[in-house]
Amino acid sequence: MSVKVAKFGGSSVADATQVKKVAAILASDDTRRYMVASAPGKRSTDDVKVTDLLYKLYEQRKGDYTDTLTAIRQRYVDLAGDLGVGPAALDWDKEFDAIEEHLVSGGKRPYVASRGEYLQCKLIAAYLGWTFIDAADVIRFSKSGELLAAQTDEALAKALAGVERAVIPGFYGATSDGTIRTFSRGGSDVTGALVARVVAAEVYENWTDVSGILMADPRIVDQPRSIGRLSYTALRELTYLGASVLHEDAITPVRERGIPINIRNTNAPEDPGTWVQTEMAAVSTKDPAIMGLAGKQGYTTITLRKPQWSGMPGVSGTLFNILGDANLVLDLALTSIDGWTVAVSTEAFAPVRHSVMGQIKTALEPATIEIENGLSLLGVVSSGSLPETVLTGRVSTALCEVGIDILSIFRWGDLHLITINTTQYETAVRALYQALVD
Repeated sequence: MSVKVAKFGGSSVADATQVKKVAAILASDDTRRYMVASAPGKRSTDDVKVTDLLYKLYEQRKGDYTDTLTAIRQRYVDLAGDLGVGPAALDWDKEFDAIEEHLVSGGKRPYVASRGEYLQCKLIAAYLGWTFIDAADVIRFSKSGELLAAQTDEALAKALAGVERAVIPGFYGATSDGTIRTFSRGGSDVTGALVARVVAAEVYENWTDVSGILMADPRIVDQPRSIGRLSYTALRELTYLGASVLHEDAITPVRERGIPINIRNTNAPEDPGTWVQTEMAAVSTKDPAIMGLAGKQGYTTITLRKPQWSGMPGVSGTLFNILGDANLVLDLALTSIDGWTVAVSTEAFAPVRHSVMGQIKTALEPATIEIENGLSLLGVVSSGSLPETVLTGRVSTALCEVGIDILSIFRWGDLHLITINTTQYETAVRALYQALVD
């Protein structure tokens, strides 16, 4: 029997109206048998996500947290009432007594944060009449917080065997001793992908509040086009560089099994959304030159130079070891005949700057060191409709025409990675969109 796994984000389950839309989507296709959901998101622009309330609750654990706990409880009680789910299905006193007991007994932050998904999915399962499966029983983590893929597959397969329809909370799992661990924010996407892999889903549907992945940030470009189809690789590039529709770690589990991802809009379920898959349709020269634009701000570059460095072995290894030991991730590394430039997060670099630069000076003895802050990395993912050399020229021309100072431009496969000043970031995005899409 064909099976689909549907994951719904926080905006899709924010209130009773949204949950009823979810129920209609599930009912419209009998193959949607397994559902993963996030905690309730914002009901309006001035609202607060339940997960943020839970983090606030944890921070208040040694003080007066009554108002916050009451607000969280009322959110669920109101939602249950609007959906017609009575106390016989969910004992809110029991659930919130357990949270408070954990809070005052020195419990950990991941447990408190995870209760948003846990309570939401128990409520949705009761509303739908589906089986609730606690993610703590099936998503396995090591004690150091790493996902244990093989153990997770085994536990999920066992729990889902013979279960016709199930609701599984996203975002969290547990170690072998029951200690709750969480993915990073947006980790419900990962849970959905893990479920899709285990049940060999026909498709992994990821339902959100936009009709697929947009070609550019709508806060910068007015009404950007959505992307119809793209590859797993292109999706990882876009999500890593800041496109916020899908958690980047959600791609690998389904990619390994060749399961396509379909990113859909809960509020416009008739829209086809974005399809992500291995086999791509032939690209026409009439298609836009790029798949999309995405970027990250807040970078620092470190440039080291020393005459005759190119003939000295071990320079790169030493430099990378120093940065790695400081837990700095290199999002860009460029070398010239006698120099190195690396880009790292300014926020991560600031607290270790003195130590890192001291080690570099001692171990490598560079002739000059230049440190530049206030930079951004802007990624342009090619659609393949233009030769890459032609696209590189158009990217450079579009930026130069609006006065963008290109500090570096690097091409790797279908990705062009450009370093620019953050003050010029939005201008650069608009210029590239106009030149390469419009």
